[in-house]
Amino acid sequence: MTEGGDQIRFRPGAVSWREADGEVIVLDLRTSDYLGVNRAGSVLWTAIAGGTTEAALVDALQEAFGLDRARAESDVAAFLADARSRDVLEG
Repeated sequence: MTEGGDQIRFRPGAVSWREADGEVIVLDLRTSDYLGVNRAGSVLWTAIAGGTTEAALVDALQEAFGLDRARAESDVAAFLADARSRDVLEG
């Protein structure tokens, strides 16, 4: 798990993405796979695009959806694990 202060961002050249109607559509540039990201994931995705920390992602989910901290931490950890398994993150 990434420490709260480590910067998380997308690996350069890994993805291309667009936001539409509160959801994010992603193209993995290495595999040509399209991914859809729901509204909660979109909050995380746009934050990561600008460079962020795991703690800031948890805060963003709590603020956007009124989640308790434990649920937000769990959701962020799952999102980051999936993104790492696709090798689209650095940090």
